[in-house]
Amino acid sequence: MTSPRASNDANAPFTKIDGVFYRAVDPAYRDGALSGSRYPGRYSSAVQPTLYLSASRDGVAAAMEAHRDNRSGHLEIVSMHVAADRICDLRNASALAAMGIRLEDAVAPWQEVVAAGGTPRSWSVRDRLEALGAQGLVDPSRKAPGLWHLVLFSWNRDDSPTVHVIG
Repeated sequence: MTSPRASNDANAPFTKIDGVFYRAVDPAYRDGALSGSRYPGRYSSAVQPTLYLSASRDGVAAAMEAHRDNRSGHLEIVSMHVAADRICDLRNASALAAMGIRLEDAVAPWQEVVAAGGTPRSWSVRDRLEALGAQGLVDPSRKAPGLWHLVLFSWNRDDSPTVHVIG
């Protein structure tokens, strides 16, 4: 399997992504693994198509620490190949500055805000990125520094990243 690569031109705000990513799914919903999230997430309301992936199996485990309450006790890790060319890498300070994105907004607490009926600041980050033509973002892990996740706003449509389940 190909480890994911994130590459960018120093003068361009977007990063290209190509490689294998991982997603934890309830085995009952394995056939819908490409359907995206069914619940609100850091970068999405429940009605926004969003595919949350991790660049490693360890990244999946770290991400699931924050989502234990609304997940099945038994999850299966699904491998997917992703190719995308307009991804905002939140680890790239110059790209964030060029796009008018504040990292503090992306990493601000969101679950409590959603539970109270509010709109988290991270949803505004997504809105801004989509308006600039981003297909998704690289999100550094807060639970395990050094690991990262990929969040896609659209996939497998014209002018969108391609995602295919492996195996």
